[in-house]
Amino acid sequence: MGRRAIIVGGGHNGLTCAAYLARAGVAVTVLERRPVLGGACVTEELWPGYRVSRGAYVLSLLRPVIAEELELAKHGLRLLPRVPASITPLPDGRALVLGNEDPREDFAQIERFSRADAEAYRRYEAWLEGIAGALEPLLDEPGPTRRAALVRAGLGLARGPGLRSSLELLFGSARALLERWFESEPLRSTLATDAIIGAFAPPSARGTGYVLFHHVMGLLGGRRGVWAYVAGGMGALAESLAAAARAAGAEIRTGAEAKSILTRGGRACGVTLVTGETLEADLVVSNADPARTAQWLGDARALPQADYRSPVVKLNLALRELPRFRAHGRDLPLTGTIHLGPTDLAGIERAYAEAATGRVPEVPIVELTIPSTVDPSLAPPGRHVASIFAQYAPALPADDARWPELRESFRERALRTVESLAPGFTASIEHMEVLAAPDLERVFGLTGGNIFHGAMHPGRLLRRRARTRVPGLWLCGASTFPGGGVMGAPGRKAALEILA
Repeated sequence: MGRRAIIVGGGHNGLTCAAYLARAGVAVTVLERRPVLGGACVTEELWPGYRVSRGAYVLSLLRPVIAEELELAKHGLRLLPRVPASITPLPDGRALVLGNEDPREDFAQIERFSRADAEAYRRYEAWLEGIAGALEPLLDEPGPTRRAALVRAGLGLARGPGLRSSLELLFGSARALLERWFESEPLRSTLATDAIIGAFAPPSARGTGYVLFHHVMGLLGGRRGVWAYVAGGMGALAESLAAAARAAGAEIRTGAEAKSILTRGGRACGVTLVTGETLEADLVVSNADPARTAQWLGDARALPQADYRSPVVKLNLALRELPRFRAHGRDLPLTGTIHLGPTDLAGIERAYAEAATGRVPEVPIVELTIPSTVDPSLAPPGRHVASIFAQYAPALPADDARWPELRESFRERALRTVESLAPGFTASIEHMEVLAAPDLERVFGLTGGNIFHGAMHPGRLLRRRARTRVPGLWLCGASTFPGGGVMGAPGRKAALEILA
């Protein structure tokens, strides 16, 4: 009889791990607490006719090898490019529009702010491409710290973009990096959002360079750093992964909430559900973060500790009509991420400093996306769905009595930020959901509301392996190398390591 595995958590990494294990002949059962699969990568009809990517909302980081090996296109995955991909309207009537069909248009856009920056941007993109090309094999190999792979990566960095400058990116601050490369705003502040997204840290903090790099590693349609919408919302990716896992023989159960991980002789041997049902297995794989996994195990010291502070507030919206952002006397496109709020690095630093003292920033960082401009199936005719991903919210415990007031204050300031450049936006909102850190923890099981299962720092990430100190217990979620985002690599790497 072959090995039996239980995967706790039906997020995209858990489903990826299940598909690879099942393809290798392991008898796999996936247990998902909620009635819908995907974890934070999910589509839900929050209001009649409005299908919302409730957590994650855009895709770029999914490893191409996973899409190819699991034949996700055959299982329904379809990506919708966003062109242009990034829109930064400014209070003075100008705008920076990037991610155009023709890269030369990007350079022309930047040249409106600085001719030197337009030239530097070409070199910057080539430099990042060189680093990504050297490090990319680490994302697909079974072990995060396999010596031979690290040596190859180091040699590739030394021959290409340069080892010293690469290490400055991976371990340094995003602010120092961006100020060294560019002289103009809003280019610096627009690029800086990739460095702070989901991180309770200012762009001047060490390690934010890696977060920036992490978010430009994606490769869609042959272009680096391109982000797309998923047709049908982000849950369609989870459904394609689930279809691949089922086709390989995996059993997937929803509404199956874990209560504890069973051990026998110090070894993980099964899972007990809140219903009292017990399932035994040869190994248990947790797609949850280490803190939640340790709770199930009943031993807080058995798994690595992490910083679970979260700066994130997510607003999901149903709109009666589209907002209008104008620049140079014309309406701006709405297909990509609309960057609002601070228009310089100093403004982002101020927002962090306010949150660090327990206050809601006067001007929060706001990323507005309207996927129904590209995928009309998400909303009724003439209507739209939108999301606001904003920060920095104060990092307070989930049970802090100040949360109701802070949530309302953050909602008001985030909407005011949009309204300042798109008058009438607030009046166009028909329905709204506000998810602050306590809500992200309650709905998606994210400790502290941290979307990356703990702060991403390259030094710690390289040590975060799928194997735990408890025999028979593995991790396959975003807490393991190479980290968070909808990339699937932790799930695939966990499966390959288990099979090895």
